[in-house]
Amino acid sequence: MFTPAQLRAARALADWSREELAEQSGTSAETIKRFEIQGSDPKRSTLIKWRSALGQAGVEFTDPEDGRGEGVRFRAVKGKR
Repeated sequence: MFTPAQLRAARALADWSREELAEQSGTSAETIKRFEIQGSDPKRSTLIKWRSALGQAGVEFTDPEDGRGEGVRFRAVKGKR
């Protein structure tokens, strides 16, 4: 779904700490830390929560299979500047 490096980059784009992502996604900051630093294997539902919360902040995850390569980018959020 995405890598620890992508999650760190996504948080940086959103200017969110681990604690803020935890709050926005309803998960724990410790789970985020374990994934980002140790490459733990969180539940798929947790990954979906992170991706959804960051998506609301305007972050989009890219995939090597879509021709743009693996990474993250910031996109316009409807109703926000």
